[in-house]
Parts: sequence; C-alpha cells; structure tokens
Amino acid sequence: MTERLPDPDFLDLVKPFTGPVTEMRPTERGFMSDVLVLIDGGIGRFFVKGVRNRTGGRRDSLVRERLINRFVRPVSPRLCWHTENDRWMALGFEQVAGRPSRFEPGSPDLPAVLDLLGRIGEIPLPTLAADWHETRWDAFAADASEARLFRGDSLIHGDVAPGNLLVGTEDSWAVDWAWPTRGAGLIDPSCLVLQLIAAGHSPEGAETLVAQNPAWSKSAPQAIDAFARAGLRMYHQRAERYPEQTWLRDMEATAQAWVDHRSA
Repeated sequence: MTERLPDPDFLDLVKPFTGPVTEMRPTERGFMSDVLVLIDGGIGRFFVKGVRNRTGGRRDSLVRERLINRFVRPVSPRLCWHTENDRWMALGFEQVAGRPSRFEPGSPDLPAVLDLLGRIGEIPLPTLAADWHETRWDAFAADASEARLFRGDSLIHGDVAPGNLLVGTEDSWAVDWAWPTRGAGLIDPSCLVLQLIAAGHSPEGAETLVAQNPAWSKSAPQAIDAFARAGLRMYHQRAERYPEQTWLRDMEATAQAWVDHRSA
C-alpha cells in the first residue's frame, strides 16, 4: 500500500458506500490514520479515514470519532457511513470546501478560528462522553491537585491546530475528532494560545485574542498557569525523547515563552 493511499482490499470495503471511484486524492490531515483520502465516487464525494482493524489506540480513536460525530455536527463535517472487515475500519465523511486555517499575526482567518473555538465550547457534553476524562496532561502536572484543575464538564477537542480548524468562504469546521474528552473548558483555548505563539504572536497578544473565549475568561488564572507549566514539561520530555523531531524543541521554546510571560 502506498503511504496513506488505500490498497485493493480497502477499496473493496468502501466501494458499496462510494460507488465506482472516479477520482482519489491523498490528504495530509490526521497523522494517526493509516489511510487518508478524498474519494469522488458514483454515490458521492467523501473524506475517508481508515485504520488497521487491530485492538489498540488507532482503532479506539476511530470508534470514538464515529460515536461523537452526531454531537459535534454544528462544527464538524457529517459522518455519512462507517464500515469494517477483518483488516480495516473506515469512516466516510462529507467533503467540505475548507482549507487549513492560518494563525500568524494579521491572518484574516483569526476571527473564524476564534468563533469556531467558541462554538465548540457551546456544545453540551454528551452522555456517552461522561467517562472520557481528559488525562493527557496529568503526568506533567506538578501534583495531583494541579491535575484536578484539568477536570471539568466541557467537551474537549484536544488537538487545536491549523490543520484541524478549516475555513471556507462561508463556514468553518473543526475536524479530526480523534480523541474527544471531558475536561476543563480552559484546555482548548490554552492549546490555541500555544499555537498562536508558535505562529508568531507574542504571549500577551495571543492571550488578548483568546480572552474573548467564554471558557477562558471564566477559568481561574492558577488553573491556566498549571496547564501552561504542564505543557512545558510535556514538550521538554518529548523533545528529549525524540531529538530528531525538531518541531518538539520549537514547541518547547513556545511553551517556555508562555510560562515566562505568565510568571512575570
């Protein structure tokens, strides 16, 4: 199988839902998937994600993305179908006319990005997500009391990045709900602050932009401080562990700049 392009068995699996394939284009979004492809077929046009059907994280993330879709449709493309066999599991989403957003200072996408983040925060926590507690930052908190600051009843996307927030001429979408969780409302806005700093904003400027987000504005400063420090520890550990991934060192520097700003 060519990287991220489906093999014949995968195409046979999805053909009943796509119809005869007239065009197929790879896409770079979503690094946890084995197959990422835009398919134009006799039945419709779909963005298709696929993973090997093996017990573990990738399969679990696709199951979770399938389950959450009907609750996040106010901000996300609609899941049209899902299917699996012994080798593959696949999700077929509607194609949307959007592109990855741009986060740099002066980007015309910033109002849409901030609006989209606010719309995510307005989605009620679905009952099925009640036990999907956010724990990804717990190991990097200073202690258990700080980790408890990351708990809450908000639905968390957890991967706020330009490639996951798509903008179009008339709408915007949050995609790649691979691991939605239940947590503190500060988490997604805090992730955006880091991304804005990485894109060239000053820490103060990034926080000023995100200050309009209701979940951020209602969060205790000490909780945001704890999350910023946890993020710095996380990127430091990962940069040490994977030195060949130079972007991790860049994100460590970004996280350090944010912590320094909040400590000043």
